[in-house]
Amino acid sequence: MKKLTLISAVSFALATMSATAAVTPEQAAKLGKELTPVGAERGANSDGSIPAWENGITAAPAGYSKGDHHVDPFAGDKVLFTITKDNLAQYKDNLTAGQVKLFETYPDTFKMNVYQTRRSASMPSHVYDAIKANATKAELVLGGNGISNAVMGIPFPIPSNGLEVIWNHITRYRGVSAEITASQAAPTASGDYTLMEMKNSINFKYTEKDMTAEKLQKDNVIFKYKQIITQPARLAGTALLVHETLNQDTEARKAWTYNTGQRRVRRAPNVAFDTPGTATDGLRTTDDFDMYNGSPSRYEWKLIGKKEVYIPYNSYKLHAKGVDYDKLITPGHINQDYVRYEKHRVWQVEATLKEGMRHTYKKRVFFIDEDNWQVSIADIYDNRDELYRVAMAHELNYYELPASWSTLEVFHDLQARRYLAQGLDNNSKMYNFDAKLKDKEFTQSALRRAGR
Repeated sequence: MKKLTLISAVSFALATMSATAAVTPEQAAKLGKELTPVGAERGANSDGSIPAWENGITAAPAGYSKGDHHVDPFAGDKVLFTITKDNLAQYKDNLTAGQVKLFETYPDTFKMNVYQTRRSASMPSHVYDAIKANATKAELVLGGNGISNAVMGIPFPIPSNGLEVIWNHITRYRGVSAEITASQAAPTASGDYTLMEMKNSINFKYTEKDMTAEKLQKDNVIFKYKQIITQPARLAGTALLVHETLNQDTEARKAWTYNTGQRRVRRAPNVAFDTPGTATDGLRTTDDFDMYNGSPSRYEWKLIGKKEVYIPYNSYKLHAKGVDYDKLITPGHINQDYVRYEKHRVWQVEATLKEGMRHTYKKRVFFIDEDNWQVSIADIYDNRDELYRVAMAHELNYYELPASWSTLEVFHDLQARRYLAQGLDNNSKMYNFDAKLKDKEFTQSALRRAGR
């Protein structure tokens, strides 16, 4: 028994080391060569439908000025083919279960216009340098509920497990500071909706110019986020403040809300996990925001591997200035004439609720783009093991950074036959990635002032 116990202990220790160890210098040397600087396969796929990565978008197209809505660099591309209920079987191998379910739920209206694949994702050179440095040092800690020895770029460009992949999504580069005004709509089954506008401010501490892994570990904050509702009038002034922690077992997320009726700031420890998102009609959870956020502690994470999937990509048409929201918001789903799908390689990660843990979602299957580590699609299952929701992030390259990020996130509730469209920005001032946001703007007193 003692011998068996010792063997088990050694095996567990080796497994733990394997799950948390950084890659070797020889493995890291592949970055920027046969692998892209972020760890994607540089080459094309076997039939050439996914091309080789050739540095992505490195300069803004003609006609674009900083502060504009982003000009579509691929406006001349034509639809290669359209997937409908009638030819669905032909393309099932490159669709997720959630996408297939959308065709079944809305057989007469849901479609997917598929375009030429453009591997447009790019990041600044200093981020690529940070990723290569992280690769040989970064580790999972606290059973995967935190990371150490990483800063600026994703920590695990050559991942060996699902937790490393989801941490890459959480820490992916999106600039340093941003001010974003955008709206959301939660239409009824008939398509009626009320537009809600929000002003969002975010400071990514993880990517600050002078940030170090040691300081990040000490301060234990990845980003600071503030959200102010500006319309409709009945909700205007309602505000939220979040300090997202790096190691959530050491210190859980800090959150505060400001309620205009009570005119006071309150701690909000329930702003996490499956608490319904702010004013979303219960169509997404708090940890659905940004497709997944927060502590990974309630799930077991399994890396399934890679898959070629038609995902929303280069969504410039959906993002275009002045598009009437009445044209975008249609019954059942957004207007698919504005949506561009492309075939890309994605990491597939399955998150299964741990025994004894509570969450509305029993299982989530994430599909993460290999070129930018953005969760592109999430298939979400309820406690009856039935598909409950399907979330899609419609992303593009923001040339001024450069970085890829979603312009719109859509959460489809298959049971309610409703959806939430979050991030509508066609009729808003464009994002300000040059915002010089200070820590004093992310305090309780700043939240109170902003709410008033």
